[in-house]
Amino acid sequence: MIGGNKKCIGLIFGGYSNEHEVSISSAKTVFKAFNEEINKQRFNVRAFYINKFGDWLDSDFSEKILIGEIENITTKKEGIFNQEKINFLDGIEFQDVDVWFPLLHGFNGEDGSIHGLLRFTKKPLVGCGIIGSALGMDKILMKTVFSNLKLPQVNYLFFQNENLNDEEVKKKLISEITKKLNFPVFVKPSNSGSSLGISKVINESEILQALEKAQEIDPRILIEEGLEVREIECGIMGNSKLLTSEIGEIKYESAWYDYDSKYYSNNKITIPAEIDSKITKEIKKIAIQSCRALNIFGFARVDFFLEKSSNRILLNEINTIPGFTKNSMFPMLWKASGLNIEQLVAKLVDISLDF
Repeated sequence: MIGGNKKCIGLIFGGYSNEHEVSISSAKTVFKAFNEEINKQRFNVRAFYINKFGDWLDSDFSEKILIGEIENITTKKEGIFNQEKINFLDGIEFQDVDVWFPLLHGFNGEDGSIHGLLRFTKKPLVGCGIIGSALGMDKILMKTVFSNLKLPQVNYLFFQNENLNDEEVKKKLISEITKKLNFPVFVKPSNSGSSLGISKVINESEILQALEKAQEIDPRILIEEGLEVREIECGIMGNSKLLTSEIGEIKYESAWYDYDSKYYSNNKITIPAEIDSKITKEIKKIAIQSCRALNIFGFARVDFFLEKSSNRILLNEINTIPGFTKNSMFPMLWKASGLNIEQLVAKLVDISLDF
């Protein structure tokens, strides 16, 4: 640990996001890890819950959510948030926080929003900065950077701010997709996580519905060619030097790795993945290279595809605030690499203090 004083961790969770519930689950795991005996002498935690309307609630209320005494609230709490006030954090005591640990999955958090806000407190945070968070969240920008660096990816297209009520626009988009990509394709909102808003499209007749579903979350839409692949994941952590975890593989029973598969199914997890040592080495190399390209540091999970027919490595995406739920891969990867959850959260704090 850097220094000998006990550190106060400001754990931020919930948020105005479609991944609100996942964030709460992740925060419960992290909160418990910090309160285990091994960490009690080093840290104390102050919890900050943001409800689905963006209201910040006090630490006592927030902690009760984490320990299960009360359910998270979805309506505004009078007295906590007043739009007429310049400082919307009035009433929230965060002056004693030494290190921020944001666990806001999805937009209004993982996209760099919370990182920009916390910068004004002049205190370190666990995770990367504004640029890396924004690029990691935006699938279109991320893939554009990867393409410029000639990192291996699946074939893709993207559309921005298209009027799906216009018949000519719909015809144009459908025509471009069918001409340039092979089915099946995956239609995704550019900014979202946990597979929310994503559709697997088998034929032309399903394209429009998938585009509309994605556009409900983000007007910028990514379309990727679907291949027969294995789902491979790698954890990273560090600052000037990035460390990689063991490589893991997820096998799922559903047609694809959707929201329910990620959080509610009994998937088969294999860590380390049963792949050739040369492929493992290359995956770790690309994981570091891709994080460097987007200025991602602190911690992240890098997702890959391994094409079944050719063993071709394909970079999928980077998650800058990966889940910490009981079914989440990031803590599993590091456990297999020698760090249990209690050691992992402490290590992440140490990294933030050593920046």
